[in-house]
Amino acid sequence: MKRVKAKGILRFIGALPLILSVFLLIPLFVTFAINKKAWAVYLGFWILYLIASFFIFITSKRTIRRELVNFASDYGQVQKGLLKGLAIPYALLDEDGHFVWSNAGFAAIIHKDRFYTKSITSFFPEITREKLPVDSKVVSFNITYEKRDYRVDMRMLTLSGSSGKSSEFDGSLIAVFLFDETDINLYMRLNHEQSLVTGLIYIDNYDDALESVEDVRRSMLTALIDRQINKYLKDYDAIVKKVEKDKYFTIMKRVDFEKMKENRFSILDTVKNISIGNQMSVTLSIGFGLDTDSYLQDSEYSRNAIDLALGRGGDQAVIKTPEQITYFGGKSQQVEKTTRVKARVKAHALREIIESKDRVLVMGHQNTDIDAFGAAVGIFRAADSLGKKCSIVINEVSNAIKPFMEAFTEDREYSSEMIITSNEAIQVCDDNTAVVVVDTNKPGYTECPELLDIAKTIVVLDHHRMGTERISNATLSYIESYASSACEMVSEILQYFADGIKIKNVEADCLYAGIMIDTNNFMTKTGVRTFEAAAFLRRNGADVTRVRKLFRNDLAEFKARAEAVQNSELYRGEFAISVCPNNVENPTITGAQAANELLNINEVKAAFILTEYEGKIFVSARSLDEINVQIIMERLGGGGHLNIAGAQLEGKTVDEAREIIKETLDQMEAEGEIQ
Repeated sequence: MKRVKAKGILRFIGALPLILSVFLLIPLFVTFAINKKAWAVYLGFWILYLIASFFIFITSKRTIRRELVNFASDYGQVQKGLLKGLAIPYALLDEDGHFVWSNAGFAAIIHKDRFYTKSITSFFPEITREKLPVDSKVVSFNITYEKRDYRVDMRMLTLSGSSGKSSEFDGSLIAVFLFDETDINLYMRLNHEQSLVTGLIYIDNYDDALESVEDVRRSMLTALIDRQINKYLKDYDAIVKKVEKDKYFTIMKRVDFEKMKENRFSILDTVKNISIGNQMSVTLSIGFGLDTDSYLQDSEYSRNAIDLALGRGGDQAVIKTPEQITYFGGKSQQVEKTTRVKARVKAHALREIIESKDRVLVMGHQNTDIDAFGAAVGIFRAADSLGKKCSIVINEVSNAIKPFMEAFTEDREYSSEMIITSNEAIQVCDDNTAVVVVDTNKPGYTECPELLDIAKTIVVLDHHRMGTERISNATLSYIESYASSACEMVSEILQYFADGIKIKNVEADCLYAGIMIDTNNFMTKTGVRTFEAAAFLRRNGADVTRVRKLFRNDLAEFKARAEAVQNSELYRGEFAISVCPNNVENPTITGAQAANELLNINEVKAAFILTEYEGKIFVSARSLDEINVQIIMERLGGGGHLNIAGAQLEGKTVDEAREIIKETLDQMEAEGEIQ
């Protein structure tokens, strides 16, 4: 008790009466100068005040100390009691993670007494020594213990003397708090599972399927389709409303949607199996939107998803969220449309756009091939027929298109501004310029992506299936994945663009060559409209022999292609994988040709040729009809068609790329994507 001393404000308050007695001496001296009798009386009172103040100071000092000690003791007991009975589980660990002390709440969780001294890792394996805090910052993470979810907060407490004086303990402890979040997580999970998901279901080929069956069975076919769709959605507790003859709107709980997703939308295969004499299988396109902030935006996402599904050829389900787009199905080839109404409408729309502009810039994808160049030449002819300036944007001329380009550069009828670079295109592009993109719908793949940001009017003509990355600000978009090539689409447009349009022989050769290359000499992905487009070009002067001569390879390219075929590996007995030598001028084209050659082997269902070129690994994928190489290449960040696709891998070696392809094939076969 004697060692306990009052300090600071408490000591000042205790000595205040004595301090005041000093100040009272001033009036004492003044009174002495005025009146000695009054001074004697004042002196007596001052002496009595001084004695009383001194007595109070002496007697109250011990009382104040006693009360301070009692208060501190009681306060410490209260703190100790609060920590023991604190509802939040709380424990102290040493620097190695061993228990020093824990309150009743923490002890109840680990089923040990409060003075258990083993490591915390023996109860919570997630809390390793590496995760223990090393400073005063709070370390937080989530764990699960005995089917309960906890948030762990840990902080280091330094116990060395902070005032600079000596301390009996010099070191640190770690404070651990456990916050039970089981109920919160449960309610969040329930809220997530009970949230609603909106979707759209379209019948891709409703009219064509009905026309392929007898009149008396059409109503039965329609009823069977309705029954299968309603039965399928009813199994998932979904509400479905038929909004048009071939369109359905559905809404369901998230938990049921996840089950549907796990089953990979089996309705796609179920509907295709409906057969009552119809010669054409019925296919569906499904689009779902979710994880947005409102149901209106969910609905908008589902509409975007269904547009993606239709743009990719149908027979698939697309899920769109703010973070990603996921594809299911898409294993069948899109049925070619027999009507040309859409081509005529798009041709008239393109004519109106070109007529309203002063200049047209046409560009394809990087490493321009003959399909992109031929389509660009077709757009050049359309713009020139309207008296508009038109230029084709090409930065590097490959051997694949060099013979065709020389035919234009050597012809004086064609302006030197017909072929320009990206820098020149950026300089001439203004508000009165229309930019036409051919043979690609991905902005990052175009010859000059900057033009898409500058131009106000953009037209997209492509035959590849749409992916996650696409040109979204196009004024006119004509994407038909059933088409064999961009040249086929442009050839159809030219037939409706203007009456009596004259196509020169060299231009017809380019368009015809584009169709030949993308169809592998009319052996893959050809339809009635493909041959009709070829016939139109033949009537306009395209010469098959002349085109074939332009496609002849030199001996080095022929040997490289043969080497790629010879060194191929037959993985899993059906996938041919090989590497194309890069000692030729256009190894990517040679690799694509080698992939086509591998399809002539009986056992090969799909071929993958790897080519190292310009610091990247180019993958050329080809198949006949059993394997959809497009969805395989999409896993690698690429895309294409069901039978023709490709991808580019950066930062990988050829051996690493080969292993990536094998792992992708294994994973997709395990998931049922490859059958």
